[in-house]
Parts: sequence; C-alpha cells; structure tokens
Amino acid sequence: MHTQATARILLGLTGGVAAYKAAELCRLLLQSGANVRVVMTAAANQFITPVTMQALSGQPVAGDLWDRSIGNAMGHIELSRDRDLIVVAPASADFIAKLAHGLADDLLSTLCLARECPLLIAPAMNRQMWENAATQRNIAQLQQDGITILGPGIGDQACGEVGAGRMLEAEELASLVLATLQPKLLSGVHVLVTAGPTFEAIDPVRGITNRSSGRMGYAVAQAVLETGARVTLVSGPTALTPPPGAHVVRVVSAQEMLDAVNAHVDTAQIFVSVAAVSDYRVRHASARKIKKSDASLTLELEPTIDILKTVSTRPSPPFCVGFAAESHDLDKFAQEKRLHKKLPLLAANVAQDAIGAEDNELILFDDSGRHALPRGSKLEQARVLVRHMAQLYRARDH
Repeated sequence: MHTQATARILLGLTGGVAAYKAAELCRLLLQSGANVRVVMTAAANQFITPVTMQALSGQPVAGDLWDRSIGNAMGHIELSRDRDLIVVAPASADFIAKLAHGLADDLLSTLCLARECPLLIAPAMNRQMWENAATQRNIAQLQQDGITILGPGIGDQACGEVGAGRMLEAEELASLVLATLQPKLLSGVHVLVTAGPTFEAIDPVRGITNRSSGRMGYAVAQAVLETGARVTLVSGPTALTPPPGAHVVRVVSAQEMLDAVNAHVDTAQIFVSVAAVSDYRVRHASARKIKKSDASLTLELEPTIDILKTVSTRPSPPFCVGFAAESHDLDKFAQEKRLHKKLPLLAANVAQDAIGAEDNELILFDDSGRHALPRGSKLEQARVLVRHMAQLYRARDH
C-alpha cells in the first residue's frame, strides 16, 4: 500500500491579534504528523512569544535575518529548502503588500521571495483594511503569481466590527494546508460518491432510516477532491456541510439516490458507494399520517434496488469501491460482498464502532488481500483509502 512521507511545513507568523490561532494551527499540523518549523516577524513577537511557538513545534523559532547560527548565515535560503510548503498565518496587510511588490526586508519576507516550494497565506485584518482597493490589488497580484489565499473568514473582529478579514479558524486552516499537500493522483478524473443515510417513508411524518451521519462519505468526497478529481456527491439527509468544490445532489430515498447515480454514472470513471442505503422500504406508504391506536401495526416491507450492484454489473462499469458495515464476521461478509458485486476494492468496518462516530478503523479488501488501517479520523482514513484506490485504478487503467 502507498504511504505518505511526513509533511514538512514552514509556518510564518506576522503581526496581528490572530497570531493566537497560529499556536493551535501548529498543534493541529503536528498532530497530523507534520514537521513544523516556525518563523516569526518582529511584529508577531508583540502578540505571541517565540517561546510558545518553540514549545509547540519542538524546534527553535527563527526571526533574525542576520542569525549567524544558520548555515552560511543564509536563513532566507536554508530555512525553506527542505520544506514542502510555506504557510503564513496570520498574514497582515503589510506583509501581503510586501509579497505583492517583491519586498524583502526581514527573514520571513526574504525566504518567501527565495522559496522553491508553494506559498499559502491566511489574511487577517480589519474589514476596512481587507476591503481597501490597495489590499484587493495586492491579493489579485498574489493570486496571479500562483500564491494560494486561504480565506479570509467573515465574522466578529477584535476591533468590535463585523465583516470580512478575520483569519480562518485553525481547524479549517489545518485541513486546507494538509489538502494542498495531497498528491494529485486523480487529476482530471470524475468520481461519483454516495454518502449518508436514506429515508423510506411510512407516512408523511414517519419513516425507516439508520444512524449513518454521512461523515465517512463526505470525508471520501473531500479526500477525492484533494487528489485533483472532479466530484459529484449524491447525499442522503445529513446536517453536514459539503466539501467546497463538490457538485452536490441531495436525495432522500433509496430510489432517488439510484436515479441520481444513474444520471451521473455515465461520465464517472470511479464510483465510491459509501451511503448507508436502506435495504427495505414500505411497500404501500400511507399518504396520510397513520393515527396512533391500541392496535398493533404491521408494515409490509420490500427490498430496495442494490445501487452498488446495479453499477458494478453494468456492461462497462466504472471502477467501483464499496463499503460494508458489519456487526460480526466482518472479514467473511466483506469478502463475500466484494466478490458477489465484482468490486476491485471494498472498505469495511464494524458497524457499532463506526456509525455516527467521528473516527474510524477501516479494513480494505482487494485482489491482493486484506489491508488494515490504523484507527484515525474519518478524513485521515479516507485519504489513505483514496490513495490506495487511485493506485488500483491507475494500474487497471494502464
């Protein structure tokens, strides 16, 4: 299976109240397994101390352009050469202006100018500063230069005003930074993903559903987007926010999900069936609310159509990935499902441990055998799954 090397990130801090969020961003990046080196401007030191960032990163914090302890006394060269990317958070209006005009009068601006790796910036400033024509010109110039702009967010600001300009929250920034580092293994590929539960009506107010939160399917959609693919996400009822960039088709019932899949599958090279689709529906749903009484109620159920099998047994099916949630005999049932539905890859987990949970423990089954993934967040699991899926897809495609 494919393994990913440790991400090497240089985190730059400039002057701004949002510098406190950089501490949490550093912690989250380290938690993901990244190696984080911190560089601070003199203004940043007014808001958070280098001691704090050194304690969090586990590495000395740099800030002096003339530091002779750095190899060849060239910190602007040495500090970034082994990094996979640079992220500046917070990025002040002043620092953005420096970048836009190629100014280099301190360590952080100089190493950004001398870099060989991608640069991401997270703007943080008062809303008037953000909306100022000069700032907008500078941002447009940075985008034209290939620098990625993360945010800003909209909301309450330290000055007491409300509007655009606040730095994104650390959790969102960490996700965006790590997404940038994912290899673009599926660039140009259309991937169709189903997610969430379905709801089968009993009457206008009641129905049959399950405990699926949709988190795993949404995580898969996010992980696929990170690889450069185009994603269509067919989602059952959830309270989740879809990943930016996905084309979302919202459905309720298994039949609606099947119809949506059929409408998009012809252009998809890969189909990932993550949704927990109801196996049964009420044969004759009531058009009116069934009134409660002391008598017992019998519902006649009929099976729904198997969406994954319908796709995988097409004359020319896309590369199909299935999911199985089992309460017992996981390996046995997962392998049987994979073979029965003719799937090149199936991901399985224990239903009572995974459904509704925020983390997961997947086991992948393919023609070469069984691959157990260490327990982790659903996005972490989805990224490993998608890398493995991309390998198998490319091997089959070529």
